[in-house]
Amino acid sequence: MARRLVADPPEQAYGDDRAPQGSYAAFVAAYNLAFAGALLGARAAGRTLPSPGLGDIALFGVATHKLSRLLSKDKVTAPLRAPFAEFDDKGGPAEVDERPRGTGTRRAVGELVTCPYCLDQWVAGGFAVGSIFAPRATRLTASVLATVAIADFLQIGYKLGHRAL
Repeated sequence: MARRLVADPPEQAYGDDRAPQGSYAAFVAAYNLAFAGALLGARAAGRTLPSPGLGDIALFGVATHKLSRLLSKDKVTAPLRAPFAEFDDKGGPAEVDERPRGTGTRRAVGELVTCPYCLDQWVAGGFAVGSIFAPRATRLTASVLATVAIADFLQIGYKLGHRAL
């Protein structure tokens, strides 16, 4: 049996030949470099890192949820995802389900922008960095998104309660 001199591509070794492992690794590296760069930049600028309390964590958590869903599922943001995703089916209220298109980096971007769970890390990182460099604007933005998320849940609750009558 001849020895292979070249290793299998990461996609084959992983067992999913459609999973663009190289692009995933680049995304992980980019996120971590950007986040570390922001923290180092804050230190170089003499900024102190915030110590978020439970209220901040709850605010940013709800805002992260809302912004991730808005970016990944909302009908009106579909044109932003269109180069990387295609319509699959109707989703939740005012939402669509999409699937990534293409291969390689295009597919990896499609998987990121159609997955609210995947976007959560990026959005939460943005709120964390924003809380260092522009805390008031970041809290205001997070408050608006959290308010909309709460309103969404109330709208769904109202609709469910109305159907029960």
